[in-house]
Amino acid sequence: MFKNLIFTKKAVTLSKYHTLFTQYLKRNQQKEIPNGLYAPITYILNLGGKRLRPILTLMATEAFGAEAEEALAAALSVEVFHNFTLVHDDIMDAAPLRRGQPTVHYKWDVNTGILSGDAMLIQAYQCLEVYDAPLFGKLNRQFNKTALEVCEGQQYDVDFEIQKEVSIAAYLEMIKLKTAVLVGHALKIGALIGKATDEEAQKLYDFGVLLGLAFQIQDDYLDAFGDPKDFGKQVGGDIIENKKTILYHKAMELGTSKEKESLSEWLDFEGDTIKKTSAVKSIFQSTGASHASQQLVSDYTTQAFQKLDEIQISVEGKNTLKAFGKNLMERKY
Repeated sequence: MFKNLIFTKKAVTLSKYHTLFTQYLKRNQQKEIPNGLYAPITYILNLGGKRLRPILTLMATEAFGAEAEEALAAALSVEVFHNFTLVHDDIMDAAPLRRGQPTVHYKWDVNTGILSGDAMLIQAYQCLEVYDAPLFGKLNRQFNKTALEVCEGQQYDVDFEIQKEVSIAAYLEMIKLKTAVLVGHALKIGALIGKATDEEAQKLYDFGVLLGLAFQIQDDYLDAFGDPKDFGKQVGGDIIENKKTILYHKAMELGTSKEKESLSEWLDFEGDTIKKTSAVKSIFQSTGASHASQQLVSDYTTQAFQKLDEIQISVEGKNTLKAFGKNLMERKY
């Protein structure tokens, strides 16, 4: 369990959200024994990453007039849970890299990844124990709902790998569950800690889900076309694993009969992965799927901002969240 889950009071600006959280993470280090359980957790949490979700929790709390420090434990819960899902996802995907470094199951072994991941899930719940009732009950119920939805999304993702036909609507529902609801969750629990009404907290959740959809579609795009030095994961991994991402769906929607036939053939190809990745990326570009996916990122971000405008928070709070969303839309990693 993390040590000394306490709050500290100090002024914080937007540019310091990341620093505020990472310093808190460092202060709440893992137990050391048994090393085989806790060392992998320390490893994955210290790989860094963008810390997008915990930052959103802190931002949401401040947007409703409370101190960001009050939400640090909840932000840690979000980050630990998110990294738990990454550890187990990497095992299921047989992924060799995470944030440019060996995945936990590659650095140790699969059994270690499973057990350390399980411990992280428990720790994520424990982080919320610093909050008193009735707030604790609200946070815990929201966590339970989100955690189960993420598992449902992961199962759909697994199912889709072997299904010949997957609709765009089904794919969007999958990424909503697997990715977007956790973004909404991060914002909603921050709002609840900031003493927002249930109605306003739900509106912020809806904003987060739309932002999360934009984030995942951008992630799909970067998996194919990102710079591996920036992206931190194996570029083309989705193609190699035959995942029917939004790029695939848009290619099948916009492509000629020949292009669609060729794409299907490449998905069945089990030879040279470099050759396969290059060919599929070429189809994504020639069909206009790559451009269409970027347009979807823009569309969902716009919808998110429209939802944000309905929320009763300060202009400063809205501008902060909008700036975050714009940076998310324009990211290259």
